[in-house]
Amino acid sequence: MQEKDQLLGLHHVTAMTSDAEKNYRFFTDILGMRLVKKTVNQDDIYTYHTYFADDYGTPGTTMTFFDFPNNPKGAKGTNTISRSGFRVPTDEALVYYKNRFEEFGVRHEEITESFGVKVLNFWDEDEQCYQLMSDQTNQGMKPGIPWKKGPVPEQYAIYGLGRVEITISYFENFKGLMEQVFQFKEIAQEGNRHLMEVGEGGNGAQMVLVEDTKSQDARQGYGEVHHVAFRVKTRESLFVWKDLFDRLGLANSGHVDRYYFESLYVRIGHILVELATDEPGFMGDEPYETLGESLSLAPFLEEKREYIEGVIKPFNTKRS
Repeated sequence: MQEKDQLLGLHHVTAMTSDAEKNYRFFTDILGMRLVKKTVNQDDIYTYHTYFADDYGTPGTTMTFFDFPNNPKGAKGTNTISRSGFRVPTDEALVYYKNRFEEFGVRHEEITESFGVKVLNFWDEDEQCYQLMSDQTNQGMKPGIPWKKGPVPEQYAIYGLGRVEITISYFENFKGLMEQVFQFKEIAQEGNRHLMEVGEGGNGAQMVLVEDTKSQDARQGYGEVHHVAFRVKTRESLFVWKDLFDRLGLANSGHVDRYYFESLYVRIGHILVELATDEPGFMGDEPYETLGESLSLAPFLEEKREYIEGVIKPFNTKRS
């Protein structure tokens, strides 16, 4: 595979929430991430799909959520994407967030170190697992730009995705596929935790593979991650990847136009992996100034707008 088609790093992580509005309050009011798009799941119009990112919705900064109706609570375990990560500029920013979590009653651990980086683990009300990590010594994939009008001072604010953690029981097979097919490289190990890196490297292009053969399989539901997406530059790269998956006998979705980016999905064991393009981005249907304030719909759903607005629970995302 040519260099121009290789993975660059993380694009987005998509998880499930029990309540879109509650989740919105947590990510904007507490974490200080910007809602850059409020839309619906293009495959399930009864489900919100919300996108939280940096100030511009830069690729590699976005955490997204589905709120599937009547979705049960998920269960922790192995064979799952077990933790999502976010980047902050400095070690001092971790201290700021630790104090902020205490102020808002957010469950968290103490600041520790993982693979030479200061980190802070925390959870939301659905028991979704997250980690803040410091970019103080980071090199590699560039971060985004903190939300300029957010509640967190810019010098501390989240400005990108960090390492995603995947826990797996068939470790050697999974790790081998990630290395041989996706070109990840192992760069460090701590016990049963293996740090893998791709593309531009650094905190925004890493995942931690955790070997766990003892726990029961995780169960999908709210409080769990749905899939992880990695960046490619162009739609042409997606077709290169599709050809590779087809040659290897890996069942895949084929090209999918998600309107804000273009995608290709493949399942590696229990883990759903998406490849997503950097373009066109989130400002094709909304200006920068009012990103996320109204319900956005892909063009093929516009004719159903009145119906969709009548069947999903509205919540206000306009900010003064």
